[in-house]
Amino acid sequence: MGEKAANKEVDKLSESLNDLFTNVSTMIKGELQGTNNLLELLEKMNTRVAEEYKGLGDVASGLRVFVEQLKEKNGNFDEYVQQIEAMEQQLTEFEAVVSVLDKHKGISLWITIATEMDIGIGGGVDLDEVVEDP
Repeated sequence: MGEKAANKEVDKLSESLNDLFTNVSTMIKGELQGTNNLLELLEKMNTRVAEEYKGLGDVASGLRVFVEQLKEKNGNFDEYVQQIEAMEQQLTEFEAVVSVLDKHKGISLWITIATEMDIGIGGGVDLDEVVEDP
């Protein structure tokens, strides 16, 4: 009987150890499967990000071409900007000449009026009193 009881205990111990190893094996398989699932998810995410960045690279390349075209067009406008600046300088000079001529015209007009009125220069009328600054 002692031998049967010992065998029975050895069988229970074997079964317990077998159950333990099976459960540990199942737990390890579950952990590995979880890790594997995470790695697959990470791979899919990396693929998606790579596709997104590829699209952004295409956009960046297009923008680079666009900026180069704008620089070229801007270079073409430099000639026109210089012409406009030269015109502005000429206009400023022209305005100065017109101002001088306008003052001269005003004096000439008063001289003409004085002559027509037969006042004459030095005829007792001071033109400074007659002429007001416009």
